[in-house]
Order: sequence, then structure tokens, then C-alpha cells
Amino acid sequence: MNDLGVAVVIEDDADMRNLLEGILLQSGFEVHTASDGRNGVDLVRDVRPTVVTLDVGLPDIDGFEVLRRIRGYSNAYVVMLTGRTEETDLLTALHGGADDYITKPFRPREMRARIAAMMRRERPQTPAGAPSAPQSEPLPPQEEGTESVLRHNGLALDCRTRTASVRGKALELTRSEFDLMQELLRGAGAVLTKAELVRAVRGRYYDQDALIGDSDVRAMEVHIANIRRKLGDDPDSPRWLLTVRGVGYRLAKPQ
Repeated sequence: MNDLGVAVVIEDDADMRNLLEGILLQSGFEVHTASDGRNGVDLVRDVRPTVVTLDVGLPDIDGFEVLRRIRGYSNAYVVMLTGRTEETDLLTALHGGADDYITKPFRPREMRARIAAMMRRERPQTPAGAPSAPQSEPLPPQEEGTESVLRHNGLALDCRTRTASVRGKALELTRSEFDLMQELLRGAGAVLTKAELVRAVRGRYYDQDALIGDSDVRAMEVHIANIRRKLGDDPDSPRWLLTVRGVGYRLAKPQ
């Protein structure tokens, strides 16, 4: 087995399948491929990969159904790929448990950067055969001078245990949602651009000069919408998150 473990490519287009296989091999994975959804599901079950790249438009069952089946027994990182740009595809992928979503065509460097950022995050441990659920990963040791618990208007984020609560009640956040809220709370009310927040989701190893596309921004906006929903934040009188039109987001004023 190669250094980074196993990757599975589920892609019906032979040229794209070969490109993805080459990128993953060069990155240090042992790579297995499937050209349709059903074989892909079986392959993921058999080889237990760390990373899966999954095409949305497969010839037998679509990628969203493949994702649903994979999430029944695997906690692998899943990157979905599509040539379509519809908002509904992005929402379906992220709500279905995908870790990332890339629109074709993409640059090999972009794919490598996305995967590298994911691999530097601890994988959630899910018992075999159990549905995968978003879990919090431990944070590396805090840098000197940073606070372990960030607070704002009754919301508390513990950066060491990766847990969140609102007025003492547990708040379930995914990895990406936690990273976004952590970045905003550390900003202490400063406006953070959408590009800065995309990099917060991608991780600090996502190159500063890496291309941030529309799909990256839309994915980040979906995460923000999910955070607002979980917080029960009133869009007309927000307690936590304010949209700065054309720029990004910031915290609401302390109350």
C-alpha cells in the first residue's frame, strides 16, 4: 500500500478516469477505479479507501445515490465531480455527506490541493456498517496567545475539543461549519471576505494563490446557511451572522 493509503475513482469517462488515477498515484495513493456506480459502491466496500472521487453523472445510478450508499458503511473523504453548475447539485452533494465538490474542468493542481487539505484533517471514526455522521476532530495544540474557548452572544466554541454550544445546549456542527465559525469568532467582528472563508474551510494548507471558483464560494455559502439554520438565527434581526453584501460575512454586534 502506498504512503497515503487507498483511493477509489468512480468515473465513467475513460480520459477523466485516467487523469484522476494519475493525479492520485502521483500524490501517493494506491488507486482503484470503477466505471459505473454499482461497481464503485462494491469497490469502496471491498478496499476501504481513504479518499473517493465520485462523478455525479454515472451511466447506471447517479453519483448522489452512490454517495448515499457509500455513507451507509464508509467514512472516506468523498470529492464529487460534475460538469454541471446547478445550485441544487451542490446542495444535494453537501447535504448527502460529500466533503468537497469540484466542477469540471479543473486543474490537476487544484485537485491535489483539495485532497492535501482534507488529508491533514483527522478522519471521523465510524463503526463498520453504521451511517457516517459529521464529527468533530481534535485541533492541533493551540498557538501561544490564542483562546481555547471563543464566545459571542451565548455561542461558545471550544477549539481544543471541537465542540460548540448555545447557552449551554450542545450545537452539532460539521468540520467545515466549525472551521467557519471559529474563523469568524476569531475575527472579533471584522469583515471576512468569501475567499478568506473558503480558505478557512479548505484548511491553511490550501495555497493562497489557488483558484477559488464559483463552486467553492457556493459551497461556503451553503455551510453558512446551515449554520444559521442550526443556530435559529433570525435573518431580519441576526444575533450571530451578518452578510456584508458583495464582500463576505462578519459577526453581529455583541448583545
